[in-house]
Amino acid sequence: MAEQHTPRSLIVSLYGAYGRSPDGAPVPVAELIRLLGVLGVDAPSVRSSVSRLKRRGLLLPGRTADGAAGYALSDDARMLLDDGDRRIYARTEPRLSDGWVLAVFSVPEAERHKRHLLRSRLARLGFGSAAPGVWIAPARLHQETRHTLERLDLSGYVDLFRGDHLGYAPTAEAVARWWDLPSIAKLHEEFLDAHEPVLRAWSTAPGTAEEAYRAYLLALDSWRRLPYADPVLPLELLPENWPGSRSAEVFAALHERLHALGGEFVAQGPPAPQEA
Repeated sequence: MAEQHTPRSLIVSLYGAYGRSPDGAPVPVAELIRLLGVLGVDAPSVRSSVSRLKRRGLLLPGRTADGAAGYALSDDARMLLDDGDRRIYARTEPRLSDGWVLAVFSVPEAERHKRHLLRSRLARLGFGSAAPGVWIAPARLHQETRHTLERLDLSGYVDLFRGDHLGYAPTAEAVARWWDLPSIAKLHEEFLDAHEPVLRAWSTAPGTAEEAYRAYLLALDSWRRLPYADPVLPLELLPENWPGSRSAEVFAALHERLHALGGEFVAQGPPAPQEA
């Protein structure tokens, strides 16, 4: 998760943080350009990235109430963001007693490309590999998993189960096989290196609404990948001094301090034109 904030990723983060109005109104293109410009993205890159998201069926073209061209979230995109909220902003401590969800799949050889898609998508959802064709994740992820498999027309290849791990190896040892915990820990450490100093700076010297918007969107764009790379396992299954706990605290503090203030900058809209 190196700090690479692509225009497309930043647009998704922007819609997730500030672009979901209750009536589903489109965000004007001019506003997307203004709000991404603050983050160093030029107008051609915004337009190109919006076009890609449109081709993927995530953004729909439309007109605002005053007739300006804009883009609204599709139903699939809104579901993706709503599912993501449960991870990104989760503050509930996971419990071992909650159990696991198993995804067991079989794909015909003639459709091997779907096998690769299934594996990559399950990995992106936070699943670990327990055995060939058997993937495992905390049980709380089952609903999002169902949504994802149905949206991609992959549900016909998969059976989902819920249950407990009954041995024979201790669950903590098994977890270390199912997931690459050192790599996940490194992602948390990278997030802390980039964004913990931001939290310290805001704690001592608060900034403007525009600065809050910029700092928050960059933090969100980095953080929102982490709850997918990291399945957020119960602490008793993780190594000592697990950095995920600290990175979650830092993001939660940044959200509390910056999100609403950044929203004030979003609500300002473009500056009024100067009179000649």
